[in-house]
Amino acid sequence: MVSGAPARIVAISSERQLRIPGPVPLAVARCSQAEMAHALASDGKIALYGIYFDSSKAEVKPTSEDTLVQIGKLMKENAQMKLLVVGHTDNNGAFSSNIDLSQKRAAAVVKALVERHGVKKDRLTPVGVSFAAPVGSNSTEEGRAKNRRVELVSN
Repeated sequence: MVSGAPARIVAISSERQLRIPGPVPLAVARCSQAEMAHALASDGKIALYGIYFDSSKAEVKPTSEDTLVQIGKLMKENAQMKLLVVGHTDNNGAFSSNIDLSQKRAAAVVKALVERHGVKKDRLTPVGVSFAAPVGSNSTEEGRAKNRRVELVSN
């Protein structure tokens, strides 16, 4: 971890906000299937920070696998569950470019869950919202980091 770096939130629900300094270690960024299920039941959504993409790219990075595994387990244990997979960006770049990028990222997450984790495609709906729903200020790096996320929303 980098000392003096701003804290990052790695999962958000009404029950849990985990803040750690500097870059998010992969082991901490992972949110368990049980934590996801609890947040979805209590809040109807959970923001995940364990799904990674290169800047301006829509390919899910291999370091995202732990989080994808947990989403796959969640879906297998809740056979009737349907989710929106919502891609969010910070405000770097034009809104229209970020809408396209966030939609492609959400679709890439859905594709990974369908192809690698056996989730039926009709249970997942990809949605891209660009920077239309920030959870932090886009005027700071900490805020922009909060805004770059994937949310699962009960559908």
